Amino acid sequence: MKEGLKQKAIALRKEGLSYSEILLQVPVAKSTLGLWLHSVELAKHQKQRLTEKKLLSAMRGGEARREQRIFKTRQIYEQAHRELGKISKRELWLIGVALHWAEGSKEKEGRPGIGVMFTNSDHRMIYFFLMWLQVICNVPKDQIYFDIYIHDTKRTEMDEIRNFLATVTGYPPSSFQHIYFKKSKIKTNRTNTGNLYHGVVKIRVRTSSSLNRKIDGLIDGITKHDWGMV
Repeated sequence: MKEGLKQKAIALRKEGLSYSEILLQVPVAKSTLGLWLHSVELAKHQKQRLTEKKLLSAMRGGEARREQRIFKTRQIYEQAHRELGKISKRELWLIGVALHWAEGSKEKEGRPGIGVMFTNSDHRMIYFFLMWLQVICNVPKDQIYFDIYIHDTKRTEMDEIRNFLATVTGYPPSSFQHIYFKKSKIKTNRTNTGNLYHGVVKIRVRTSSSLNRKIDGLIDGITKHDWGMV
């Protein structure tokens, strides 16, 4: 019986079937099948077919893993939203101070009187900081303006980028006229060149040196806070 199975397996292999396909018709261990077929040569077109099958199988596996990753990420996000709950006005106030601490302008001895500036490329952070300025700091909308720093490879896409930033900020596209193009090197490993790249946005607040000092005072208070009870 085993000799018959071996001959059947060899015949199927010569037809160009893969090990998996043969095992569906020849019920033996894969190791046994390997011993039987190790010397069976395949034609070029048969090898090509098997290679294509492996690639298709890998692609299907990759797509399945991608969908699983997306599903798991969505679950994590939803759980995180539930854990976050409602944000109080004080928490909102502290989040904005911390963001300015990390990404905002700092007054220095050589640069006294500097106003509030905040620079980032993350559109969610840009939206949040603008909301913080208006809701928490009571900065009028017309006292806020923008600078854009972007690679010159994006020159032809500026209309789309202005429209995107308008959607993020609630300001009209005409608000984004102060654009500074950065020359791109021919050889570069930069990854911020795709469709998700909209440059770096600098938010500026007019006549805001006093506000900047107040924010710095809050930061100073945070650093000197007694954390022993936490």
